Amino acid sequence: MISENGWNSLEDGGNFFREEAETALASTNGTGDQSGNDPETAGRRLLDREIPLDYLQEWTQILAQQANSQAGTDTAALSEDSLKIGQAKATQSAMIFRLGSERFALPVCVLQEVTSPSPIHTLPHRTNDLFLGLVNIRGEILPCFSLSQFLNVEMPIDPTYSRINLRRMIVIGGQENRWVFPADEVHRVYRFHPNELQEPPVVVAKTQKAYTQGIIDWRGEKVNYLDADRLLDTLDRRLL
Repeated sequence: MISENGWNSLEDGGNFFREEAETALASTNGTGDQSGNDPETAGRRLLDREIPLDYLQEWTQILAQQANSQAGTDTAALSEDSLKIGQAKATQSAMIFRLGSERFALPVCVLQEVTSPSPIHTLPHRTNDLFLGLVNIRGEILPCFSLSQFLNVEMPIDPTYSRINLRRMIVIGGQENRWVFPADEVHRVYRFHPNELQEPPVVVAKTQKAYTQGIIDWRGEKVNYLDADRLLDTLDRRLL
């Protein structure tokens, strides 16, 4: 946008060329003469005249100021966009699920699959409350464990506490080892910023606290955000 000084300079420049044009046309008395000073020739002479040096310098400064101002505006907008992109990249995604009456979350980077419950095949002398057995997931035999037992989650005595149709099996792990555990319900993927993580309260069970990175507020409820790396490492060492 041209500043007020720029508009004034533009008006002065227009007056300069207007006066020159009127002088050139007045020399012809409004008509052509025998010396060839017709309006067309006068206009051509006007365009051929040199621009005053001070007028040229003034407009050079005005245009330079406008360019610098626009560059500053573009830089500020670019910085703001970069900040937004940086904030978006800093956010993390976690899958929220329920075990009994408590809710937990795992980072989606270790989430392999969420599927409907499949039969668990027990192993002689190996199956216990923690290691449930083996389960077939899309033709692949994977070890199945009880995350609720691992975290010492108190499960309701009433067997109808959870609707059958909400139960799922969650597959987690990396390239080498993968594990399956039953969940009473899988909610959704939730995005949050690491700054939103809160310290686990004192009332959290000792085992849960050891594997909890922080607490997420989700729909007015507290969700334990689990340390996936530590959890998987412990499973590999204790159960394999």
